[in-house]
Amino acid sequence: MARVLIVGAGLTGSLCAALLRKAAARPLHLAVWDKAADSGGRMTTASSPHNPQSTVDLGAQYITCTPDYAKKHQSFYDELLAPGVLKPLTSPIEGMVTKEGDCNFVAPHGVSSIINHYLKESGADIYFRQCVTQINLRDDKWEVLRETGSPEQFDIVVLTMPAPQILQLQGDIVNLISECQRQQLESVSYSSRYALGLFYEAGTKIDVPWAGQYITSNPCIRFISIDNKKRNIESSEIGPSLVIHTTVPFGVTYLGHSTEDVQELIFQQLENILPGLPQPVATKCQKWRHSQAGCSGPSGQDYRAWRATLKAVTTHRRQHQAAANRFC
Repeated sequence: MARVLIVGAGLTGSLCAALLRKAAARPLHLAVWDKAADSGGRMTTASSPHNPQSTVDLGAQYITCTPDYAKKHQSFYDELLAPGVLKPLTSPIEGMVTKEGDCNFVAPHGVSSIINHYLKESGADIYFRQCVTQINLRDDKWEVLRETGSPEQFDIVVLTMPAPQILQLQGDIVNLISECQRQQLESVSYSSRYALGLFYEAGTKIDVPWAGQYITSNPCIRFISIDNKKRNIESSEIGPSLVIHTTVPFGVTYLGHSTEDVQELIFQQLENILPGLPQPVATKCQKWRHSQAGCSGPSGQDYRAWRATLKAVTTHRRQHQAAANRFC
């Protein structure tokens, strides 16, 4: 039975795990490691410490399906729509740029429910707080070291974390990544920003005509969403939840500051946009050092797709194919 490790429990890692499970002609042991305390990656949903049913999407807010995506990936959307993991976004989002033929979807149970759906489909063993530090080649196996715990060996390792984190890995992988691959990884740029989630008591009213709003005139705040309203969820037992995403320039400027200081700055700017907002009962401030990937470099390749499919087994093409043939 082949042992496969996927590093990263975000959208790429979870979907990769589910697709591998479906494609496998023979049984395989599939494991997913993530350095965070929960799944989701940049599609993380946070819960209120006072009521786990009160949640905010700290990363992606909604899913946009373009006509081109619909042609290529309709089966994925159908799979998520059928059980209600996704549903059409009908709540008003002020300032949202839409193109002809686009369809927008929202996750009623939080955007991380998409990741959890695929992880469940994969049947993989999921381990959190597992920060990979080294990858070495040992007798045709990949020995993976982490900050805590003993090293483990796998036949195949798939890396789905941001490019800078791949370049930080130590061990044999440093010399196994070709110079061309290294240049491509180094060419990937990321925006940085903060997200602030606010949770309110049941019965609190936030009287605005929108569920989400893009802000263009504030140096700090770029987007605000009332998440329960965005999902068309009204309950007398669950208070409203609100998330604020900062602008990229603000995120870059305050990247090295404490989340407590940044949170206070966001509150000051939020008062200018929504004066008189009630005091939340809980908050969650998330720093996104690697928020959105951008492409750069002379080749013009889609580095985001390249990163998502980079495999640590590419040191030798024939070795990689032989290993893959053992279970696919």
